[in-house]
Amino acid sequence: MDEMLELEIPGWGEAAIENLVLDYNGTIALDGELLPGAAERIERIAAQGIQVFVITADTNGTVKAQCAGLPLEVLVYGGGAVAKEKLRLVERLGRESTMAIGNGNNDREMLEGAGISVAVLGKEGCSAKTLAVADILVPSIEDGLDLLLKPHRLKATLRG
Repeated sequence: MDEMLELEIPGWGEAAIENLVLDYNGTIALDGELLPGAAERIERIAAQGIQVFVITADTNGTVKAQCAGLPLEVLVYGGGAVAKEKLRLVERLGRESTMAIGNGNNDREMLEGAGISVAVLGKEGCSAKTLAVADILVPSIEDGLDLLLKPHRLKATLRG
């Protein structure tokens, strides 16, 4: 399915989101368990034609089991390599057509490289360095994913 979310954001420009790259722990999961509401929202986003990727060091070793059956691709990298691999994924998919959501220090480069970047505060907190490069800060993953499901929120937040 070659669809995307297209928006004209006054003062920002055009946004055409084809890909969503998500961190796992601290972003869509807490202590290795998928957060309530995340799976349903991911399914709805994928149904719009947006490709969804979860890229993680998988600290708790649970990502594949927790994401089984969801319309997304899971990529796991060793702790030392994951920050660079997250950025490489965004570059491979296309920076301008990719939205990235994360919270940790190893998400900073990924968020900096994405066309639209969202930092999640959540119960695990958010790296101050990652927050400093994000376009948007949200209190929860539900709110972050809802930016794609209710795109006028994106427009209202990013408009110049």
